[in-house]
Amino acid sequence: MNNKLELTIILPCLNEAKTLPTCINEAKNFLTNYHVNGKILIANNNSTDNSKKIALNMGADCVDIQKIGYGSAIINSLKEVTSTYCVIADSDASYNLKELMPFLEKLRSGYDLVIGNRFLGNIEKNSMPWLHRYIGTPIISFIGRKIYKNKIGDYNCGLRGFNTNKIKNLKLNCNGMEFASEMIIKASINSLKIAEIPINFRKDQRHSKSHLHTWKDGYKHLKILLGNR
Repeated sequence: MNNKLELTIILPCLNEAKTLPTCINEAKNFLTNYHVNGKILIANNNSTDNSKKIALNMGADCVDIQKIGYGSAIINSLKEVTSTYCVIADSDASYNLKELMPFLEKLRSGYDLVIGNRFLGNIEKNSMPWLHRYIGTPIISFIGRKIYKNKIGDYNCGLRGFNTNKIKNLKLNCNGMEFASEMIIKASINSLKIAEIPINFRKDQRHSKSHLHTWKDGYKHLKILLGNR
């Protein structure tokens, strides 16, 4: 009998005490309902609230990442991962983690990277700033498609799954939000098999300031897109 862990659900976390219980409960529900041999890993990125305590009390694993940044949280948490596949998602409850089966099915069928596309699913009212929805993400995705010859329509989507070893081998090193683009860029350059699937997007449930900085992070995305030509 093969007892190898199939899936790790990684949740980067910086002061997400309000929404983390929803994310963990949904992820646990998915693993149980679909009989997936997996675990939940919280990438605790210097949280000063009760996020770590909540995660551990709810049965999730937790790794402390000292260097602040979205990419830093994922890159360093991957060092702890031994499962065949991973899914990463934001910890703000904007993604329904009970709806992960399409990602796992694509990975099981041989895809190396599976990206969610919010524009092909249902975007809840007020869940995405106008500037991001109609200008920022479409422009970044357009540039990425043209330069790197892929068909990805939502470069900034925070819900994605991948073959663990294939992504580790890409040697990703962007510490900020631009990590999302770097992953797609290097996967394309290295001819990884990439799929995109429609997903639903909910309004951020934290009711606090987003970790995303529109202009600063947008510039970093563009820089990494143009710098890898």
